[in-house]
Amino acid sequence: MRQDDALLLDMWIAARKIQDFTKNASFDDFKTNTMMQSAVLREIQVIGEAARIVSEDAQTRYSGIPWRVIAGMRNRVIHEYFDIRLNVIWAVVQTDIPDLLLHLHAVLPPPKIEGDS
Repeated sequence: MRQDDALLLDMWIAARKIQDFTKNASFDDFKTNTMMQSAVLREIQVIGEAARIVSEDAQTRYSGIPWRVIAGMRNRVIHEYFDIRLNVIWAVVQTDIPDLLLHLHAVLPPPKIEGDS
């Protein structure tokens, strides 16, 4: 099983990718760009899967992160793909992803720099 730090980093990387994919995009851009939609939905799946398997200890320690909501979004994207509302996904991109990044930034260990012991 992956360690919590690795899962949290996976979530952070996926959230940053979402921001990169949607940088300078409007909702109209998102609605008409199926590649952007697919990329965003894929990273939401990654975030949700990582959130789903983070240990209970980490979930308790980092209680500011809405673990169940994130895992629930993953389940909906995967299992109810036929009923995805783009306006809801866009709201996640605009509001929830920046909030998640703030939480993750606060809890991720600092990066190791080569040469440091």
